[in-house]
Amino acid sequence: MFDVVLVGADDSRTARRAVEAAVCLAEISKGELHIVTAFERHPHTDVSLPEEFRHLGDDGSIDALLQSLSFIAKERGIEPILHSGRGNPDDVIIKKAEEVHADIVVVGNRGMSGVRRVLGSVPNSVAHHAHCSVMVVDTTD
Repeated sequence: MFDVVLVGADDSRTARRAVEAAVCLAEISKGELHIVTAFERHPHTDVSLPEEFRHLGDDGSIDALLQSLSFIAKERGIEPILHSGRGNPDDVIIKKAEEVHADIVVVGNRGMSGVRRVLGSVPNSVAHHAHCSVMVVDTTD
């Protein structure tokens, strides 16, 4: 049914629920699981550091996040493919879904209520612009 499942997640507790749902989908459909996270690079502004060291920490923390999220899948016997990208999370998720030919994108519903629902949010944007099925998981407490 879903040969390629992609989930977009950040470091929030609620995003982990979206990853858990994506793992279940991949497990049931025996599909490939991709976990993607996005970030804006903010170089360190500590002028005491040489220019070439001001970026340290960004990629390392993203790699650590992806490894942490991957354990959710690995506990269920699924080896996920991990991706990170720079930019707006919704743009990165949509672009990666197209690149890997995802059959479904899984995102949490965080940010889909109140003023953010009107102004836009990652789940809203993904739901409206992805070129595949989208599952919005209820991640509210």
